[in-house]
Amino acid sequence: MLETTETTWYIVKKLNQTCEIISDQALAAIPAAEILEQWGGFGSRGEAIAKRVGLIRAGKCQPL
Repeated sequence: MLETTETTWYIVKKLNQTCEIISDQALAAIPAAEILEQWGGFGSRGEAIAKRVGLIRAGKCQPL
């Protein structure tokens, strides 16, 4: 039986003030000291992209 794994997406604000969209697996690999803020988990990458656009427009993140 195949096990289905749902990917959860997060937005992380790094030290350089940019926000990246990353998966839950990638989030586990980033040292906590490199993350200023974090938003999520989002059920789809598209939902995370929409939230990131809102964060950029609100001045909370710099575009890449």
